[in-house]
Amino acid sequence: MTRTGIGIRTAAVRSERLVGQIHVYDGAGKGKSQAALGVVLRSIGLGINTGFDTRVLLLRFLKGPGRDYDEDAAIEALRRGFPHLIDQVRTGRAEFFGKDEITRFDKAEAQRGWDIAKGAIASELYSVIVLDEINPVLDLGLLPIEEIVNALKHKPEHLEVIITGRGTPQALLDIADLHSEMKSHHHPLAAEKKIEGIEIYAGAGKGKSTSALGKALQAIGRGISTDKSHRVLIVQWLKGGIGYTEDAAIAALQQIYPDLVDHQRCGRDAIVWRGQQQELDYVEAERGWEIATSAIASGLYKTIILDELNPTVDLELLDEKPIIDALLRKPKDTQIIITGRCLNQPAYFDLASIHSEMVCHKHYADRGVDLKRGVDF
Repeated sequence: MTRTGIGIRTAAVRSERLVGQIHVYDGAGKGKSQAALGVVLRSIGLGINTGFDTRVLLLRFLKGPGRDYDEDAAIEALRRGFPHLIDQVRTGRAEFFGKDEITRFDKAEAQRGWDIAKGAIASELYSVIVLDEINPVLDLGLLPIEEIVNALKHKPEHLEVIITGRGTPQALLDIADLHSEMKSHHHPLAAEKKIEGIEIYAGAGKGKSTSALGKALQAIGRGISTDKSHRVLIVQWLKGGIGYTEDAAIAALQQIYPDLVDHQRCGRDAIVWRGQQQELDYVEAERGWEIATSAIASGLYKTIILDELNPTVDLELLDEKPIIDALLRKPKDTQIIITGRCLNQPAYFDLASIHSEMVCHKHYADRGVDLKRGVDF
């Protein structure tokens, strides 16, 4: 029997790997640092559920003090909830610069960051180390690529390393176990239709739902920094049952901020194949959309994540028109994040102010490597 379509498979029956992998998130599109934060949140969530602390180091290159970055609020939201589990180091200056503008300070800051990274890797104290924006540091020639590659080749077996930033050197790609490129898409013919506050993360690569969770963290963090309640709603389609990749992350969010995070899941605990949709699939899809459209119209939520909406529409479980109508009428200050791969691009993509496609170049699962709790599910 030939099966075509898009399936969302649970993690409940998967084997778990014990060996840490090297993840690379690069490309010109939005979502790289957000995806790294999603992995961090999921890892911490697993620690809560199992009783084992998952310690994380966020090492942020080229992000010195004096400027606000998108992920600052998200990290603050995490640190308020789990101050003993997250260490953060920022290095570099706060402005952009080219190869002809490099100073001694830039070289010293890059080396300081890498010295901290080397010590953290050797210490075996961390479960996850994020080397945020190390790629442009290497592209600028501020650090020796051979030394970084050698250190990562000899990292502790259990350690997950997340690498972000544009322009990954080939030597790093060669040792990476996962490579997901964030590709930015523009729809110039529909420029007049674009609505600020609508972001779409699509494609076959890893990082879509994790980027959305990073956005949820950012939203909560911004609310904390301004002493305003910034409520988040996460609606997930095609994800009935248990054992999905975001479970631990959402549980961690709800534990820290129970009054700020609402979560609704709909669908059967089964893969939905094109041409084999069941009546319950339509009922569950519509139930999820009723929750979502009411939330959008209410104005109560500042951020609404519509997780796996794209494949739900692609499988014709929902019609595009009501979705377009709801997005056109959304409150100006409500941010909507839509995720999921799709074979046929829905018309509402033209409304998005940001459309980032996750392109999968390499994934350890394709080589038969088992997934890991707290990182993959």
